[in-house]
Amino acid sequence: MKTSALIREPIEREMELFEKKFLESMSSKVPLINRITYYIVNRKGKQMRPMFVLLTAKLLNDGAVNERTYRGASVIELIHTASLVHDDVVDDSYKRRGFFSINALWKNKIAVLVGDFLLARGMLLSVDHGDFDLLRIISVAMREISEGELLQIEKARRLDITEAVYYEIIRQKTATLIAACCSMGAASVRPDSEHVEHFRRFGEMCGMAFQIKDDLFDYGDDRIGKPTGIDIKEQKMTLPLIYALNHATKKDRDWLINSVKHHNKDRKRVREVIEKVKASGGLDYAIARMHEFKEEALGMLRQYPASPYREALELMVNYVVDRKQ
Repeated sequence: MKTSALIREPIEREMELFEKKFLESMSSKVPLINRITYYIVNRKGKQMRPMFVLLTAKLLNDGAVNERTYRGASVIELIHTASLVHDDVVDDSYKRRGFFSINALWKNKIAVLVGDFLLARGMLLSVDHGDFDLLRIISVAMREISEGELLQIEKARRLDITEAVYYEIIRQKTATLIAACCSMGAASVRPDSEHVEHFRRFGEMCGMAFQIKDDLFDYGDDRIGKPTGIDIKEQKMTLPLIYALNHATKKDRDWLINSVKHHNKDRKRVREVIEKVKASGGLDYAIARMHEFKEEALGMLRQYPASPYREALELMVNYVVDRKQ
C-alpha cells in the first residue's frame, strides 16, 4: 500500500465527509463562483493540511472528531486554497498541479476576487459558529504568511539573508500554516489545553522540514539528477545557497552573488552555481538540518501513547522529507 493510502486509512471516512463539507463551505449564489470552486475541488492536491487537522484531533480524542474539527479543516483548506489562487496571480503562473491555474482560465481580476471570496468564507465559517479560538489560530497564520512573503521579497533584493533570517522566513511562509492545522485539530477537541501549543510546535517542525525539502528539489532529485534551478532563477535564497555563501572565499562569494543577481537566466551559469553549492557541502548541510526538524517533530509525537493516529502522523512526518515532488 502507498504511504499516502496508509496515512489516510485511519481517517478515510472522515476525509470523505470533510470533502462534502468543504464543497458546501464554498457554495455561492453566483454561478461563476460555483463553476470555479467546482474546478478547484476536482483538481485537489494531496490534502495534507486537512489530514493533519483530523489526525491530530483523533489522536487527542480517543479516535473521535466533532463538527468543530470539520469546520477547522475546512477553514484551513479555504485559506490555503485562497493563498494558492493569489500566489498564482502574484507569480504570473499559469499552471497549478499540472492543470491551468484560475488566473490562466478566468484572468487575474476574477482570480483575485475568488481568492478574496474564499478568505471571507473561511472567516465566516468560524464566526457563524462562534469558533473564535479557531479563528484566532488561522488569523495569526494568515498574518505570518503575508509577513514571511514580504520579508523574503525585501531580503531577496540585496541577497543578504542570514541563516537565522531564512528560518524566520520559512517559519512564517510555510511552517505557520501546518502549525495552524495541528493546533486547530487539537483546539477542536481539547480547547484551552496545553495540547494546542504542543501540536502547534509539532506542526511548525514539520513545516520547517517540508520547506527545506522543497529547497533541495531545486538541486535535482535526491543529490543527483537533472538540476532545475528555479529558485536561483527567481533569486530566492535557499538554505544550500546560504551555506555555500557563508563558507565561500571572497572571490567565490562575489561570483555566486553576481551569478544569482545578474546571470540567473543563463542556464549554463545556473548549472555552475548548483555545482558550486553542491561542492561546498550546502546540500549535505540542508539535508542534516531537515532531519533535525523531522526528529524533533517525531520526538514530540512519541510523548503520546501509540495509536493508529500517531502512527499515521509519524508517516506524515517521514513523508515530508522522503517525498519525490
